Amino acid sequence: MATSLLEGVRVVDLAGQPAAAAGRVLADLGADVVLVEPPEGVALRTLPYEWAAWGAGKRSVVVDGPDDARLHELLAGADIVIDTPGVPGSWIVDPAHAPQAVWVHVTPFGADGPRARWRASDLGVMASSGNMWATGDPDRAPVACTLPSSYAHTAGEVAFAALSGLWAKSGEGSRVVDCSMQEIVFVANMAAIAGFEDNGQRGQRMGANIGRTREIWPTRDGFVSYGVRGGAARLKNWDKLAELMMAERVPGANALTTIDWTTFNNVNASDAELDAIQAPLGEWFSRHTNQELYDLACEFNLFLAPVMSPREMLVNAQLASRDFFAPLGGYGRFPHRFVVTSSADGEAAPTAVTKAAPALGSSEPSWTREPAPLPATGIDYGTGAWAGVNILEFGSGAAGPISTRYFAEHGATVLRIESASRPDFLRVMALGPKNPHGLEGSPLYDTLNVGKRNATFNLKDPRAVAFVRKLMVEWADAVVENFAPRAMKGFGLDYSSLVDQTDNLVMISACLNGQTGPHKDYPGFGSQGSALSGFTYLTGWPDREPVGPFGTITDSLAPRYVAAAVAAGLHYRRRTGRGVYLDLSQVEVGIFTLSPWLIEADANGTIVDRDGNRSSLAVPHGVFPSADEGELSDRWVAIACWTDDEWATLAAEIGVSDPGLATLDARLARIDEVEAAVGAWTRARSRLEVAERLQSLGIEAVPVADFGDIYDDPQVAHRDHFVPLTHAAMGPRMYEHNGFRVSGCAAGYDRAGPLLGQDNDWVQTELLGLSDDERGRLAAEGVFK
Repeated sequence: MATSLLEGVRVVDLAGQPAAAAGRVLADLGADVVLVEPPEGVALRTLPYEWAAWGAGKRSVVVDGPDDARLHELLAGADIVIDTPGVPGSWIVDPAHAPQAVWVHVTPFGADGPRARWRASDLGVMASSGNMWATGDPDRAPVACTLPSSYAHTAGEVAFAALSGLWAKSGEGSRVVDCSMQEIVFVANMAAIAGFEDNGQRGQRMGANIGRTREIWPTRDGFVSYGVRGGAARLKNWDKLAELMMAERVPGANALTTIDWTTFNNVNASDAELDAIQAPLGEWFSRHTNQELYDLACEFNLFLAPVMSPREMLVNAQLASRDFFAPLGGYGRFPHRFVVTSSADGEAAPTAVTKAAPALGSSEPSWTREPAPLPATGIDYGTGAWAGVNILEFGSGAAGPISTRYFAEHGATVLRIESASRPDFLRVMALGPKNPHGLEGSPLYDTLNVGKRNATFNLKDPRAVAFVRKLMVEWADAVVENFAPRAMKGFGLDYSSLVDQTDNLVMISACLNGQTGPHKDYPGFGSQGSALSGFTYLTGWPDREPVGPFGTITDSLAPRYVAAAVAAGLHYRRRTGRGVYLDLSQVEVGIFTLSPWLIEADANGTIVDRDGNRSSLAVPHGVFPSADEGELSDRWVAIACWTDDEWATLAAEIGVSDPGLATLDARLARIDEVEAAVGAWTRARSRLEVAERLQSLGIEAVPVADFGDIYDDPQVAHRDHFVPLTHAAMGPRMYEHNGFRVSGCAAGYDRAGPLLGQDNDWVQTELLGLSDDERGRLAAEGVFK
């Protein structure tokens, strides 16, 4: 009989809205998730589409409060407890009632420290993260995604954090996992924070551009994402675009045929060169609809993507072919999963939610499953939660490396397989006159791969493939790859090619669109993922083109869910002795995290549009100018009032005495007046002065931090976020922790990012058992390049 990945794992969900989706993720992976509610129900029930999305898969138990014996009985049998201390309405429960559980605390800034008691919703978390600072138009305030992107990041990472604590738990006792949402979102900046120490770049809002080139382009009926990039992988792309544009007699299209795209670098190109490329591109895009461009992209594998909303997603052929939607809870097209599971023996149950959000109190306060077996007391887990676990990684870019970096930080041995003749494109992108270290001089590659090992193999040589296969079968506990579909099969290293040799391998493939479907070969990077998944559509101002979040969000969002899925697979392997294959689409993960948006659109046709920093649930809710700070101008502070009482307090503080603004509906009707009054008050004060004063009054107010400000953030310093290490080529550099710590387990890195082939000696001798003579001969014959 098929069993789920987390069969027997018992979760008590005490979380408020910021972490509500984390319980849903664990439920999808097979855990028994019990949502504990007061008699009136949790606040999330007042938001019907959020409730439908994040209540799904859970059971509802009603108790009278944190001292109710029925709650204590549930806690006594729990494996994991998730709570959100400080969120209005959240209970404070004594952890002593869950003496065997992994207790996961999710807070805006961490469980302790100088800002641990500060209030922050998604708005404040994004303001504190640096990500908001770099998102938006240069002539306006920094902007966040209209729907809560920090909650999307948090859900995946909290699920992984909980499973990390559970993995490290042995026999008696508990673990405490401390999750800081601020730190969680730092990853979304794609190493820009760590880079400040080297380059002094505080961040810059560039509207629809990335760097010096446009990224979001208007079409006849919308927008598309397309980046002006070079490299061998894009050569056919540019040839086809030139052919299509010349066939339509687009002025200037001939210029595209005169460029050596294999060496082109938009960073080093002149303004005249960029103008000659972008002018015909813009003209061609403006002639076509989004659907026309999408059809061409699918037919010819073009690196462009329409900026999608639910209107397009709900009828998307790729999503339909992969059964991403299913009827549930009265909704015809419900996003019911974020990863596809299969196994050679058919024993791994699908990872998908099958139960609609529960009626209030519809379950008894008891457990329906036997507890998950845990290893015997005394097993040595080393210094990190995942110490002793071996992970083999294939791929390139950001999405794959970030997912395995979570494991590396918490003790696992992660070995990257790379090719010296065809290295990771992040290495190649860094080549140029300002980089004296060549392929070893990529700060982004280094930061994303900190703590890992690296071995080079020429996978075009069958002997190299045989060696790598041996590592996969005999050494690795899990394999993570983010190549395009068919690549691993082409090497003979796909899951189906390995199961005859091993039945306990956990493997995940995590490409843009997944391994199946009519658009599985659709190429793209994070910018295209952001466009296809809806985040680009939702970020920006209603009177302007969308801009998308800084850092191409799916590159940092999907890895959290990859890590959670792999962790669940490893728990399944430890419990059953069997392996599992996981197929994850980065685009589907992004859409999954925006499930309430799609459910509402499917239910009544309403499509929520980007609306700057405004919210229909709070006024004010936005980012307001503050006084210059020395040489630094462009200073801002995020403020939100979630109740009428909070508004009354703020109004008294800023000198507004208009009783006509007492209610939310009244403030929504006069929102421009409210924002003008708040802005006039904040403009005369520093960000910190505003934040500290309003936080003392119980009002959410958080300085909008740029990348440099984070180095001066006392909360970040308290959590020892930065890790100084020395890179073998670039020298001393700064690295970053991820967003959680597990009590009793070390977290950090013992080495900087690896050089190409840095660990060849170790792999070839200790793991593969080759003699010096064999190694020399095989190296000379090109097996290890």
